[in-house]
Amino acid sequence: MVLGGTTGIGLAAARQFRAEGAKLAVTGRNRESLLAVAEELEALAIRADMASLTEMKAALAEVEAALGGIDVLCVNAGVGGFAMVPQVTEAFWDDVHSVNLRGAFFAIQQALPLLRDGGAIVITGSIGSVSAVPGNVVYAAAKAGVRAMARILGKELLPRKIRVNVVSPGPTDTEIFKRGASEQDIAQMRELLTGVVPLGRMGQSEEVARAIVFLASAEASFINGVDLYVDGGCVELL
Repeated sequence: MVLGGTTGIGLAAARQFRAEGAKLAVTGRNRESLLAVAEELEALAIRADMASLTEMKAALAEVEAALGGIDVLCVNAGVGGFAMVPQVTEAFWDDVHSVNLRGAFFAIQQALPLLRDGGAIVITGSIGSVSAVPGNVVYAAAKAGVRAMARILGKELLPRKIRVNVVSPGPTDTEIFKRGASEQDIAQMRELLTGVVPLGRMGQSEEVARAIVFLASAEASFINGVDLYVDGGCVELL
């Protein structure tokens, strides 16, 4: 089950899971995107906002009825935005955290009865959780919370042998940084982000998705509780 699997990293992960033969359930908020994913990947596509406990409960009930249970839960849905500390509003803080932290936690909590013992949870984090980027305080705080949450989940789920790992992308060429921006703004942001990556380019969704699928797979059977940076060296080499 991929939460937030209709665009960007989530869609790339869904495609790679499908290529490995997985039966897929995908959630998203855009009906047209969900229909496209359902057709392309033969997936159970469910309209659900991860910020809504009611919608997530309904989505999980649909998954249980159709698929019986979940082997891998990929928690990818997220929202972003930048604001310097003096400009942060309660509404902006709540909008980001209601999805990225609160939504992620309660989605996992509600999914636990459907997760099969020996399964895997992979959460999309961000290097923002450890990088002091001006203007990123709200998003960074949420993703730092996700990292802490994942560690405790991993410890509590040891008796069920459910592994919990985080994949933290660096600057990645997805739609999230383009929404509401002009072509000029996008070009400037892409140039800025490219300049801070030691490898000299932004990452691609497929590169992050490969890490997600790896951590979900039996090939990562002895990996638990990690935060894997997929960032072109931003954290370790700067």
